[in-house]
Amino acid sequence: SAWTCFKADNEVRAAVPLKSKYWSIHNVFRVHLITTGAVLYRIPLTWGQNKLPWKLLHAAMMLLSLILAVVGLCAVFDVHNAQKTANLYSLHSWIGIFSCLMSLLSVQWLLGFAGFLLPCSPVALRQLLKPVHVWLGSSILMLSVAACISGINEKLFFVLQPYSSLPAEAVLANSLGALIVAFGLVVLMILSNGKWQRADPGPEDLTYTVRRKFPGSVLTQDSVLPLLYLYEFPR
Repeated sequence: SAWTCFKADNEVRAAVPLKSKYWSIHNVFRVHLITTGAVLYRIPLTWGQNKLPWKLLHAAMMLLSLILAVVGLCAVFDVHNAQKTANLYSLHSWIGIFSCLMSLLSVQWLLGFAGFLLPCSPVALRQLLKPVHVWLGSSILMLSVAACISGINEKLFFVLQPYSSLPAEAVLANSLGALIVAFGLVVLMILSNGKWQRADPGPEDLTYTVRRKFPGSVLTQDSVLPLLYLYEFPR
């Protein structure tokens, strides 16, 4: 991210200095947030803990990733318009738009929130949504990695001359792209490894019920607690 930020063209910085930084680093942070959020449930340290705080952290990281993607797209259009450069003509831009729109149009975040965070969500709905949610998340991760490496390559072609002579900066940028790919592959390996999956869901993954008796009331059966009460009854 440091390389992409400092390599931004002086002409771009002069036109839109703040947005040029968003343009340069948003994809790197986005991939980092997506991958970190995806493997939260696979950390053995969390397996014996209440899952709700990790769900909230997962949702927050994915939401921040989505915000960064939107901010980055807006910054790209502003930078291109300031430089009188055409928009959406390269493969990098197509992949970036598709990965962002895929996460938006599929309502990935809202789908996960409604299906897995709301305590009133039916168990059958969660079982139906889980494979779709996992597949969409993995697809968005791969598209984000592809957008990063294609963006690095595109930037090198534009600002580094001659790129074909492979100067030290080109080696650094190529190595950065290779590390991003390796990072994404490691995350996919973790996600696909059954040994790293969390154990069967506990009560907090299905619904929170506590037997409470209310004197003078008909509510003597198991009562489903609202979301705020989840913190008071950890597993």
